[in-house]
Amino acid sequence: MSMAAKTKRWTLGELHRLPDDGNKYEVVRGELFVTPAPTAEHEELAVVLGRILDRYVERQTLGRVYRPRAVIQVRQSEVEPDIMVRSRAPGPPPSWRKAPVPMLVVEILSDTTRRRDHLQKRRLYLDIGVPQYWIVDGEERTIRVVRPAEPDVTQAESLTWHPVGAAEPLVLDVRALFREALGD
Repeated sequence: MSMAAKTKRWTLGELHRLPDDGNKYEVVRGELFVTPAPTAEHEELAVVLGRILDRYVERQTLGRVYRPRAVIQVRQSEVEPDIMVRSRAPGPPPSWRKAPVPMLVVEILSDTTRRRDHLQKRRLYLDIGVPQYWIVDGEERTIRVVRPAEPDVTQAESLTWHPVGAAEPLVLDVRALFREALGD
């Protein structure tokens, strides 16, 4: 008879003691994830999409667009999404634990993150009340839109995001996004 191997459960204290060695370390419900530095393709997608979101969020006075090194810290989990949009908290910036739940989280798939972005992070984002989560797939040139209590929708042409508080929706030309970031 074989016994199941016991998996170590990581704490946020242990996470914060890991070295600053160029990898991204995240903990989701006690499970440690290590991600190497992103590829140039990944960063091009993040830059182009981030620029689009920056302009829209500013025009609609929704809050701020955050990139890695900004975290979601909740329920013994800490993750660094590729991009997230949060409303501004009144007064000085709160701790990550007290920051508002993002209105949008974006993860850009890579070989090392594909599974966790679709499973563990998806569950975490939905459980904490993120109203919309985009999974950007550079290989397929699609964006999967995940919303609580709705079936996922994969977009290859156009995507509409109309967050609470916005006077007008963002209509994102998905093809143009990938063309600008990755070429034809």
